[in-house]
Amino acid sequence: MVRVTTPGVRLLPNAITVLALCAGLSAVQFALTKNYAMAIASIGIAAVLDSLDGRIARLLDATSKMGAELDSLSDGISFGVAPALVIYVWQTGADRIGWVASLIFAVCMILRLARFNTLLDDTEQPAYAGEFFVGVPAPAGGLLAMLPLVAWLQWGDGWWSSQWVVWAWTVAIAALLISRIPTLSLKTVKAPAKAIAPLLLGVALLAAAIIQFPLVALIAAMILYLAHIPYSVYRHRWLAAHPEAWTVPPRERRAIRRASLRRLGLRRPLRRRVAGAAMRAVRLPRTGETVRTPRASENGQGPRRRSWRQIGLRRK
Repeated sequence: MVRVTTPGVRLLPNAITVLALCAGLSAVQFALTKNYAMAIASIGIAAVLDSLDGRIARLLDATSKMGAELDSLSDGISFGVAPALVIYVWQTGADRIGWVASLIFAVCMILRLARFNTLLDDTEQPAYAGEFFVGVPAPAGGLLAMLPLVAWLQWGDGWWSSQWVVWAWTVAIAALLISRIPTLSLKTVKAPAKAIAPLLLGVALLAAAIIQFPLVALIAAMILYLAHIPYSVYRHRWLAAHPEAWTVPPRERRAIRRASLRRLGLRRPLRRRVAGAAMRAVRLPRTGETVRTPRASENGQGPRRRSWRQIGLRRK
């Protein structure tokens, strides 16, 4: 069956991208009017719209080269330029160091997007490469850069709102953007059928937390995202060392991981003798000593069992 896509439907993903761009730029306007809560909300809305435009384009078979370029330009402005300007406006009276840190963040975001576009055309990547991003993705980086501002709105002034901490944090997030650290991609995560009900319950709880405690929920989400990076690095290294797990589902990967752990064996005991009542019966061989194998039983079906006198136990 041939799917016919009308011009209006093909325009929908690009319209969503433009809306994300407008939301990101609106964050700067809200920051200029000292409405920092709406500035953070605008970048959050831009992140949600950015996650929808690509999926809708693939579902409607409306992908195009213009849409890909427009999406990259929108991400660069919404998650690179806008957060840098919002943070700079928030730190009123900031010196030249603050402007330099804002420039570094915006430039690193553009470089990260340029590298992402070049990796799309790379056909020599391994099969598991689609499960990871190279560095922190643009929407996550734009929100992570605003973590000090979110903490300031929630708890007021503190060490997290000092200029040197804010600019050091901005440069650190900029370094994560252009780093080679692998981060998990949610695009390839597949939930089994039996996990749909718990996931829907989790979505309901998350929505309730966002409605009642929006800033605390956002801070917790950012911290959890940063905490997942060590696991992502471990998973990337494990997949690189096990080519047999590249094309299998996660359940079979867990079986491969358990089998590889069993092949490691147990650790050798620290002492040369086994403690307890069976010390004389089970003794490790010394250097140069030959190991005596148990004699076969008379019927030839296996080794002879030891009696309680040979083991060294007392009779009750």
